[in-house]
Amino acid sequence: MLTDRTTLTQFLIEERRHHPGASGELNALILDVALACKAISRAVARGALDGVLGSAGSENVHGETQKTLDLVANDLFLRGNEWGGHLAGMLSEESEAPCLIPARYPKGRYLLAFDPLDGSSNVDVNVAVGSIFSILRAPTPGTDAVEADFLQAGERQVCAGYAIYGPSTMLVLTVGTGVHAFTLDPSLGEFFLTHACLRIPAATSEFAINASNRRFWEPAVSRYVDECLAGAAGVRGRDFNMRWIASLVAETHRILTRGGVFLYPRDTRDPAKPGRLRLLYEANPIAFIVEQAQGRAITGQGRVLATVPGRLHQRIGFIFGSADEVGRLEQYHRDHNLRDCDAPLFGVRGLFRATA
Repeated sequence: MLTDRTTLTQFLIEERRHHPGASGELNALILDVALACKAISRAVARGALDGVLGSAGSENVHGETQKTLDLVANDLFLRGNEWGGHLAGMLSEESEAPCLIPARYPKGRYLLAFDPLDGSSNVDVNVAVGSIFSILRAPTPGTDAVEADFLQAGERQVCAGYAIYGPSTMLVLTVGTGVHAFTLDPSLGEFFLTHACLRIPAATSEFAINASNRRFWEPAVSRYVDECLAGAAGVRGRDFNMRWIASLVAETHRILTRGGVFLYPRDTRDPAKPGRLRLLYEANPIAFIVEQAQGRAITGQGRVLATVPGRLHQRIGFIFGSADEVGRLEQYHRDHNLRDCDAPLFGVRGLFRATA
């Protein structure tokens, strides 16, 4: 033993021993993902030294300007996971259609959906960014995946995780038996278990939201934020702190570490988009992690993991974190989400409830 800490490989082997019939393919796939994250961590850390900062001069499928590191990270994820024989297909934020496994490699029993570099708008200012991934079972193992194969509710995930590239690189994941965090030792190139069985405190006095979008919020969100901002003199009777990093991974990591609630709710800015974050490779994996850490994750209209996707890059509203605060927000969406024009005649359950 090089250390008294458990490596990621050792942890996965111990987990597998609880399932004698397991083939080991999932473990191998997770290790391939972890290797891709190590490579991305190195690229992020070297930044300007390797000339990978700034815009790539292109747009992704969502019409968003791509950073050079977006493309680097996407390529590392694809090349790091296509060869092992564990996957039937991959879905990336950077690609419109599923990414097929090259014909020279065998096809496996799993699907991998990922955001290769979440929060990439922060790269040029040296703020923490990350990668997010979700693993599902392929409906037809051994064959090329098609679009419909990825359209599974989040509660069917077998593994989800993220890597955060900050002062230290950490890999946080769940295989359905709690949430565990592994810190990369760069001298050995190995992830070691440093935070076992993470739990999100049920109560919190911290919330994260982009307040510049206030004019587009639904009444339920405005009510919640106003109550928090009123502090000890308001109905909540205590002061709250507000945070916003513009990196889903960084926001999630803070909430896992010390509690809080994150809001990127649906709004009226673009009626064609019921939310801003993507369901399959952002909201679903984070929601799985949050629930495994005793938190809650909702769209505003229901549980995230129960949402059946209708398309690959579907967007949703996303609220997650400490269970008590998410429960309050769920109640406000249910009972106090009326538009200003709603008539008192109909009360809080009237016909004019905000459903757009």
